[in-house]
Amino acid sequence: MREIILDTETTGLDPLSGDRLVEIGCIELFNHVPTGQSFQRYINPERDVPEAAFQVHGLSTAFLADKPKFADHAEEFLAFIGDAPLVIHNAEFDLKFVNFELERVGRKTLPPARAIDTVRMARQKFPGAPASLDALCKRFSIDNSSRQLHGALLDAQLLAEVYLELIGGRQTGLTLDADVPVGGDLSFAKPAGARTGIKARQPRLHAASAEELEAHGAFVAKLKNPLWLR
Repeated sequence: MREIILDTETTGLDPLSGDRLVEIGCIELFNHVPTGQSFQRYINPERDVPEAAFQVHGLSTAFLADKPKFADHAEEFLAFIGDAPLVIHNAEFDLKFVNFELERVGRKTLPPARAIDTVRMARQKFPGAPASLDALCKRFSIDNSSRQLHGALLDAQLLAEVYLELIGGRQTGLTLDADVPVGGDLSFAKPAGARTGIKARQPRLHAASAEELEAHGAFVAKLKNPLWLR
């Protein structure tokens, strides 16, 4: 399963009031594990960056003046995210800006149903607790000391770690279920595209030798109330 962690930086809070994207950052996950593939671009917003926004992300009007416009990145961005689900912290905000930019360049917008909102996940899991990215990093002991300013790629990297914790950690598929019957079917589903017509081998029996049994007996004799003798 492929997922994309997405974050943006902007000139303000509302694209309908003239605010624009200034940075977009994405991290690729495959089966909930970062692959090392990422997408990050600075974007010329074609307007000035207000001081309040500069204090948040540190991207100035002068720095962004010679950067490509969103239209120059749109095709590459869409190719990177593909049709994967988008994991976003406060998805409504980021999608509002991304879709505004996509619409401006005549591209199809991203449906809200495609987003996994980690703010909503956090509020459901920890009702009443702070749900900011910094608060969740603190809750899960994720090092965010390098986050002196907001940055789309850095925040996406931190969000990837937060997301994995929100869904149960890196081993979400590992279960130690005491109710699984002994001798039950513990086989894995055959992967798509697996070869057929190959006869399965029966598992080999690995009985302990007489020497191993003797050594084990001597070891158990040294233990106080050993489990094997209960």
